[in-house]
Amino acid sequence: MARKKSQHIRDKALKIFKSQGGVLKTSEAIKEGIHPRILYQLRDDGEIELIAKGLYALRGLPGIQQPDFVAIAKKVPKGVICLVSALYFHELTVQIPRWVDVAVRQHYRPPTISYPPVQFHWFSDTYFDKGIEQHDIGGIMIPIYSQEKSIVDCFRIRKKVGVDLALEALKCYWQKGNTDMDLLRKFAKSSRVLKIMTPYIEAITHDQS
Repeated sequence: MARKKSQHIRDKALKIFKSQGGVLKTSEAIKEGIHPRILYQLRDDGEIELIAKGLYALRGLPGIQQPDFVAIAKKVPKGVICLVSALYFHELTVQIPRWVDVAVRQHYRPPTISYPPVQFHWFSDTYFDKGIEQHDIGGIMIPIYSQEKSIVDCFRIRKKVGVDLALEALKCYWQKGNTDMDLLRKFAKSSRVLKIMTPYIEAITHDQS
């Protein structure tokens, strides 16, 4: 009887995980009624896995190729994946991010995060709200800036990320073929970098046309 009751509790906990997209913070699991002891049992038995400090996911959850993004989305729900991390996600750079780049609004005070490593970037409302896409990663919707917005942002803060990175992303974007140059120029104009980007755009499109 006790064993049957224990299995029922475990099954209920796993059902809660599934209902929440397969990923829960420890605090969320406890709030949903999963006792810490059950949480650790599920971990030890391989039913769930620790993908970041204080963040668990169902074992073998499809689509968790970016566990750091999932962790950030849980810990910083008001943030947006940006710059190098967004470029890497969109396959616009071969540079492997050393941390997760996250854009937040000015004056926002993000939580202290020990893992995964994160670099916060404070964007004004003018730059923050444009170009946000929602990508499904393992059942969790992750806000990530679009290809065009990410490229423009790199040109906008080129002194911080480097012109070489921005130019690499622009070249990759053009070579991929699935481009919207009008949208790119629209973002560049609203970010006040169209004049800076235009010679690069013209050189790339002319050389590779």
